Amino acid sequence: MPEGDTVYRTARHLDAALAGRTLLSSDFRVPRYAEIDLSGSTIDSVVSIGKHLLTRVDTVSIHSHLKMEGSWHLYRHGSRWKRPASTARLILTTDEWVAVGFDLGTIDVVDRDDESSVIGHLGPDVLAPDWGTASEAHAVALVEASPEKEIHVALLDQRNLAGLGNVYANELCFLRGVLPSRPVSAVDVPPLVALAHRAILVNRDRTERSTTGDLRAGRQSWVYRRENQPCRRCGTRIRAGKLGADELKLRDVYWCPRCQT
Repeated sequence: MPEGDTVYRTARHLDAALAGRTLLSSDFRVPRYAEIDLSGSTIDSVVSIGKHLLTRVDTVSIHSHLKMEGSWHLYRHGSRWKRPASTARLILTTDEWVAVGFDLGTIDVVDRDDESSVIGHLGPDVLAPDWGTASEAHAVALVEASPEKEIHVALLDQRNLAGLGNVYANELCFLRGVLPSRPVSAVDVPPLVALAHRAILVNRDRTERSTTGDLRAGRQSWVYRRENQPCRRCGTRIRAGKLGADELKLRDVYWCPRCQT
C-alpha cells in the first residue's frame, strides 16, 4: 500500500495539473456514483490527508484511497494509457489533462462541509502543513492510549498517525532500537513520533525513499525486506515475521535481534 509520502506527491501532481481548471467531463465507473456528472464544475484543489486524497470540486469533495493496487495517472488528450481501461474507476477531464484513477480502493463523493465523514477518524497527518508541537503531542497520546498494543501495530493504526505505512513502521522500530512486537507501554513514544515526522518529511519530495540516508539501490532501508541479510550495523541476520491487529491486517515485520530488543 502506498505510504503517506507517495500519496502526498500524487496530490501535489494532480493539484498542479487540475486546480483552477473546469471539468469538461467526469466519469465515475462505480455503480454508486455512475450518474454523477460534474462537467462544468471547477476543481479547486487536490490535497492529501494521510493516505487519503480529496479532490475538491465546487461544493463537493471526491474522496479516493489507493489501497494496495490503486494509482492516479495524468495523460494529455489522445495519449495511450499505461494501464487497462477496464481498471479505470474515475476519469476527470479538463481542457489540458485527463486524470485517471486506476483500481482505486475507495471512492466517495461528499459535500465539502462533510469531509469529516470520510477522514474524521484519522489521527494527525504526519505531513500536514501545520504539524507542530500540538499535533505531535496529540499523536503521542493516541498511541499511548493502547498500552498493550504492539508498537508496530500502533504505528500503522491511521487513527493514531495518518500517513505511516509498513515501510516506515519497520524502519522506525529499527532506528529506535525496539522490537516491532514490544508493547506500547514499554516504548518511549514521544521521540518515536518525532522521528516518524522527520523521516517521512525528508522523503516527501523524492521518489526514491531512503531511511538510511543512502539513495543507492539496495542501500535505502535498514531492515525492510532484508530477511536473512546482515544488519547494516552489527552484521546479525535480519529476521522476519508477521504482526497485525487481526488476521486480516497482518503485515510483514523485519528486525535485527541484536539491535532491537
